[in-house]
Amino acid sequence: MSAMMASMMGASPGTSSSSSIASTPSIPSQPSSLPVRKIPGSYGWPLLGPISDRLDYFWFQGPETFFKKRIEKNKSTVFRTNVPPTFPFFLDVNPNVIAVLDVKSFSHLFDMEIVEKANVLVGDWMPSTKYTGDMRVCAYLDTSEAKHTQLKKFSMDILKRSSAIWVKTMVSKLDTMWATIESDLSKSGSSNIIPPLQQFLFNFLTICITGADPSTSPEISKAGFALIDTWLGLQLLPTVKVGILQPLEEIFLHSFQYPFWLVQGGYNKLVKFIEEEGTEAIQRGEKEFNLTAKETVHNLLFMLGFNAYGGFSLFFLALVNALGDDQNPGIQEKLRNEVREKIGTDSSKLSFEAIKELELVQSFVYETLRLNPPVPLQYARARKDFKLTSYDSVYEIKKGELLCGYQPLVMKDSKVFDNPENFEPGRFTEEKGQELLNYLFWSNGPQTGSPSESNKQCAAKDYVTLTASLFLADMFQRYDSITISSGSITAVKNAN
Repeated sequence: MSAMMASMMGASPGTSSSSSIASTPSIPSQPSSLPVRKIPGSYGWPLLGPISDRLDYFWFQGPETFFKKRIEKNKSTVFRTNVPPTFPFFLDVNPNVIAVLDVKSFSHLFDMEIVEKANVLVGDWMPSTKYTGDMRVCAYLDTSEAKHTQLKKFSMDILKRSSAIWVKTMVSKLDTMWATIESDLSKSGSSNIIPPLQQFLFNFLTICITGADPSTSPEISKAGFALIDTWLGLQLLPTVKVGILQPLEEIFLHSFQYPFWLVQGGYNKLVKFIEEEGTEAIQRGEKEFNLTAKETVHNLLFMLGFNAYGGFSLFFLALVNALGDDQNPGIQEKLRNEVREKIGTDSSKLSFEAIKELELVQSFVYETLRLNPPVPLQYARARKDFKLTSYDSVYEIKKGELLCGYQPLVMKDSKVFDNPENFEPGRFTEEKGQELLNYLFWSNGPQTGSPSESNKQCAAKDYVTLTASLFLADMFQRYDSITISSGSITAVKNAN
């Protein structure tokens, strides 16, 4: 994407002026010379070490406590450990990683001169390519691969072209979502937000990304989001803590990969739908980016299902829950006032450019991403031997070693963020808040980075934050307040 775009209804949201992720400013007050330290920690005995760490990660401690305990034990935010999946049925997977859990060391994961990202989206293990049309889609390719350049350019072009309909389509589908929620409230006094939210996201994103309108297929319109949920879930189960009764979760969810044939029928329906209704995008992939029709379809589906729908489903749920969090008293009133003072209550006034005037709304979105990144784990493999710098030490990394960062913990780095455990809606406002965006990581790079074919930063980075801001702005144009309890909306107060 270019660094400068025109206003909405003809162009995509502007990106920051930073052209390179590696150019993120270094954190100040560092000594000019730091001691070289041996990386602490251990992988333990073969088989026993990985299985012990896996049980801690999923069962006895949970992911965040797992990493916190090892920081305390090793007295370092850089250490050796194991991460799932592992023994008994992942014998070809190496669970050994070097954890990097402060902002300084974590930033090395995005310097493509020293790391590579082939097949490490979810660690050393990679879900079967049967889930993606028997091919490695863009997310699994390294920047050194020619196909990555083609596919990343295609993804950015899709987003740029979709910007002309993005806001209008989103508001239209939000009309349906809120109508469903209000109907639920009138019938039962409560509405589980997840089904209508996911239905909205699927319909809106499918139109904008693939050009295919789900309303042309009653089956896809009704069940498309559920097909993607199942397809996503079966791929990621070995790496995700679900929270069901143990040891059943370990035995049935984390010990093996579920076969593709369980979701093959649903996936093939989505493929057929895109082939029939997304012809314009497919032809553009073939003619302008030298992709095959098959490559185009399966990458479109991954971009839609994994990157967009999957990420937004988690992020928007966190966004709504943050509105009802007791930590944020009075925040709805403040957000509502900003929206109505800067934009008003006319939805036709919503645009990417208008949203950029909502400083508190955008800060609220950034703070939600800081504490609830949709993708909690980031991985990268050393492209060559290099020296990794933390706040107090330098560590020697060998070519081929796998680095792992747990973003929810990294984004609580007290050397960067004041009161890091607290949700502070205005954290990213004013000049100091804008500076902090250099250290906000959630998109495979910093918020001030710019996606390009030479890096792995999310092509839709700016669309994500602006779309979330649009979601909030639309909400407070419609309602004075909403009441949220345990993931359900229990009341809405219509705008006066």
